[in-house]
Amino acid sequence: MPTANYRPLLRTPGAAGFFLPASLGRVGGAMTGLSLVWLVHSRTGSFLAAGLVSAAFAVAEALGAPQLARLADRFGQSRVLPPALLAHALTVAVLVCLVTSGACDVLLALGGALVGAGVPQLGAMSATRWAALLRPNRAAELPTAFALESLSNTVAYLVGPALVSALAAAGHPVAGTAVAVSLSVAGGLLLAAARGTAPAPAARSTPHATSRSLLRGDVFVLIGLNLALGVFFGAMQVSVTAFVVEHRQPGAAAAILAVSNCSGLLAGWLYGLRRWRATPAVQLLAATGALMLATWLLLTAGSPLQLGWVVVLTGAAIPPLVALFSQLTESTVHPSVLTQAFAWLGSASAAGSATAAAVAGWAIDALGARGGFAVTATAATAMTLQSLAGLRLLHPSKAGVDTNGAAPQDRRSPRKPNRSR
Repeated sequence: MPTANYRPLLRTPGAAGFFLPASLGRVGGAMTGLSLVWLVHSRTGSFLAAGLVSAAFAVAEALGAPQLARLADRFGQSRVLPPALLAHALTVAVLVCLVTSGACDVLLALGGALVGAGVPQLGAMSATRWAALLRPNRAAELPTAFALESLSNTVAYLVGPALVSALAAAGHPVAGTAVAVSLSVAGGLLLAAARGTAPAPAARSTPHATSRSLLRGDVFVLIGLNLALGVFFGAMQVSVTAFVVEHRQPGAAAAILAVSNCSGLLAGWLYGLRRWRATPAVQLLAATGALMLATWLLLTAGSPLQLGWVVVLTGAAIPPLVALFSQLTESTVHPSVLTQAFAWLGSASAAGSATAAAVAGWAIDALGARGGFAVTATAATAMTLQSLAGLRLLHPSKAGVDTNGAAPQDRRSPRKPNRSR
């Protein structure tokens, strides 16, 4: 099996200039939601108020992310990012003022929604740049590039929440929010400044393409898969916490989740080092099947130690899955709406995660921690069934055909990095 390498990717002219800022901003994005929970709870003493703000933030981000991505596709990332980042910083400042002034829960939730609606979609923009940079001559390296994106996302969600929690535990919840928005804005501005690798705006390169090209069966399959993955994430976190509390070892939760993240980092890194012979659709079926088997094993765990061994398997399946979602999306949708497509996948995952937290909580109250793990297993099973149902739909011979019936190679030719701006 041929090998791949991350070094040539990062040595590609301009690649590090957008990937590293986007990775920095991702850490800020991973911190933001949790930082708001700590901020609101520290001032109000109410988990209800903190939960309302967190829910409003999540819903607004899920709805607002595709709209911001649509503007980036339409007008260009370098034009959209600066005002969007300014708006994001201002809404965070407004929410901090509302919290410190003792505003009512309704106003706090409204402030959380404003913050969520303006979260910069740096991950989607970075993935779109990889497609624009590599598709013309180095398309075979795109799977490795998307694996690198998956690793960056995993690191962000490993470092970001830990940093927020450390600052909050030290008595500085406002600092956590300030650091989060600072990283997001700094990473976003540096990304906007890297104009040479920014994809050409859709209005110039493909004037007849519209968002209707997202209304496709294969895109809906990918959105459904990400929705189920979000359910898995949301239920997993709640269920692990409930499990260790049942076994009177609450401190083990952080260690178990860290083990899961670390196994995911290793698996994602190894996945990107190979050029797989199987098609992405077949790989997707294999990865979702492995995740399904591993999640059903969660029901057999009898101690936190046994649970830790199982989450090594569940965690290892996630980064390859995320990379495969990006590969299939890039090969399916029109270039003029690629950022939107990536944003819709993220929104679906966020919606699933938010829903799962409530569903898993109900299942845990009724059946204990294993009830929560049953929710995760059900989500993984749904992913496997969707992958099986979409096996032909997501096949390369089916993917990448636009609404006018153009073949993938035909529709890719107009898109090149815009180096003239």
